[in-house]
Amino acid sequence: MSHNNSSKNTAANDEFGDLFGKDDSSGLMVFRIKNYLSEKGYSDLKKAILAVVITNLCLFIPAISVSVFVFELLKPFTGSVIDPGRLWISFGIALAGIILTAVSYANEYNKCYVSAYTEVGNVRTELAERLRKLPLSFFNRKDLTDLTTTIMADCTRMESALSHLVPELFGQIISITIVMIMLIVYDWRMGIAAFITFPIALFLIYLSKNLQTKYDKRLHKSKLDAADKTQEYLEGMKVIKSFKLGGGKFEALEKSLKNLMKNSFSLEFIVGVVTVGISLFLQMGLPITVAVGVYLFLGGTLEIFPLLLFLIVASRIYGPLTTVLTLISEYFFLEPSLKRLAALRNEPLMEGSKSVPIQNYGIEFQNVMFSYNKENAIKGITMQIPEGKVTALVGPSGSGKSTISKLIARFWDTTAGTISIGGTDIKTVDPEHLMEYMSFVFQDVVLFDDTVFNNIKLGRHDAADEEVYAAAKAARCDSFVNKMPGGYQTVIGENGSRLSGGERQRISIARALLKNAPVVLLDEATASLDPENEGEVQKALSELISSKTVVVIAHRLRTVTNADKIVVLDDGRIVEEGTHDELIQKDGLYKKMYGIQQKSMDWSI
Repeated sequence: MSHNNSSKNTAANDEFGDLFGKDDSSGLMVFRIKNYLSEKGYSDLKKAILAVVITNLCLFIPAISVSVFVFELLKPFTGSVIDPGRLWISFGIALAGIILTAVSYANEYNKCYVSAYTEVGNVRTELAERLRKLPLSFFNRKDLTDLTTTIMADCTRMESALSHLVPELFGQIISITIVMIMLIVYDWRMGIAAFITFPIALFLIYLSKNLQTKYDKRLHKSKLDAADKTQEYLEGMKVIKSFKLGGGKFEALEKSLKNLMKNSFSLEFIVGVVTVGISLFLQMGLPITVAVGVYLFLGGTLEIFPLLLFLIVASRIYGPLTTVLTLISEYFFLEPSLKRLAALRNEPLMEGSKSVPIQNYGIEFQNVMFSYNKENAIKGITMQIPEGKVTALVGPSGSGKSTISKLIARFWDTTAGTISIGGTDIKTVDPEHLMEYMSFVFQDVVLFDDTVFNNIKLGRHDAADEEVYAAAKAARCDSFVNKMPGGYQTVIGENGSRLSGGERQRISIARALLKNAPVVLLDEATASLDPENEGEVQKALSELISSKTVVVIAHRLRTVTNADKIVVLDDGRIVEEGTHDELIQKDGLYKKMYGIQQKSMDWSI
């Protein structure tokens, strides 16, 4: 959901603002649901509340008509004569009320459910879009299970709130308030008697808010823990079987599931006890109404018709009042979900201009620093990556090689210093616009459970079929794809599970070739391949990097000996720069690493 929409809603919808929350000083609900909706969604919500009010008021028409009908039939007992005309009129009004109620129910369904499902569907899509624009640092500190819960479970709770909870709650409150005012105006004594337990019940349900919220938070935490343990158990099944860890790991899973069950029971019990107890207290209002009515009637200060009217209305009013109490309990549980949605929506996006032209592709680092949380990973790096050349980043594990490639791609923003491409500071460029100039081949390839053809076409959605096949051929995909039963239309399974590592890598290279971006980032693209696949992938890479600005990250130094420039990193700093021959001459860290790797090639069992 856009920030602009949110601003518009805040300015445009003040008329119903107080319905959806109180200010902080009140201690009541501080989250206004309108801030989570589009302008149309909030407008539809107000229409839904109005529809519920109309339905509730229509339900009273038959009740009042029945009381008139019954009173007319009782006239002979008071010495009066029955008026047939009034009987038929009350019958006709009751019938019209029933028809109006049926029509209003249909209108309420459309206003509540159809609008709510449409709105929350849009919210989910907009949240997913927002996630795409967040920096990777957000995902480093945010649990993926928690994010999934926000997009699915919290949005589902919001869906329930929009379709049922909020319209029903505020619709009932408005309609009950209207009826209460009318009854008090008609006879203040009976009106107060009918509603005397309601404000007390509201106060009691408010007192229970903290207790209910506490148990709801416990349940949410146990849900996340159970989801994490389940995912860990399934993903680690190979390791569990290999090292016979089933007992311990299963015990951890079983414990988390039992804790989830325990907290679910606890929440249901607390909510059940509170709701049932307060509902029983609330319904004490009916015998109070009867007692007060009979007392006033016997005392001669209340006639039979008002008494009968109040008894019929009171018998109808306590159902909606009990519903209000139940819905208020549910409303308390909406608050944590809205908090999580608010936290996600308030995360700062990586922004920039989409119209900045980048015409040259040399990359320059100026005193760049970057830290993960508080730990410095890049410490004041200044370097040039020349356009149209191959620059290799090498160094020990944890020296900052992969971090540099991700900073170039603006997956993260620098803590200090600037990175520019063609003289343009990448912080001023919209990340998606920046991606148009870059292709990636990582060691860990991400593929989708789709066809080979569609996985390659992700490189450029508007590519013609012939271009896709040409890129696949250049990436040496033909040799294995033609052996598949469906060729390029073969579905490759979740994350390419039906392919080998080399085959998955070649599909990734085909994507990059199809995109044909001027800057190419290669992160350990051949590190885990067997010699045969490595040879094929290297041929494909040769096609990819021709005349491009290339940044290569490599552990195996023999693969970058022909690079135009090699940058040696250690502990987030540049310690050496030059060609392979120049670095060997320097007798520094590069020569030491290269010598160790050459010796390890002679190792055998």
